[in-house]
Amino acid sequence: MIINLSQLAPGNKGRVDNLLLCGRIRNRLLDLGFTPGTLVETVRKSPLGDPVAYQVRGTLIALRCEESARITVEPLQRRSWDECL
Repeated sequence: MIINLSQLAPGNKGRVDNLLLCGRIRNRLLDLGFTPGTLVETVRKSPLGDPVAYQVRGTLIALRCEESARITVEPLQRRSWDECL
């Protein structure tokens, strides 16, 4: 099942499937490590819900909801997290 990154609840992990963006923002996210196949974890939401902090390749990155809604991920079950590391 593929969902938007913005739908991934805090504490959950997923594997990046695709970036539905173009131009400079797409290049920026690729440079930050949001490449297909990369493991990403939702760490926390700000008090108002935007932006949201994500752990990607050992780095904490904050994205606006409009950006994270354009990144698709495959959610991982908790028991399969260790297999991905």
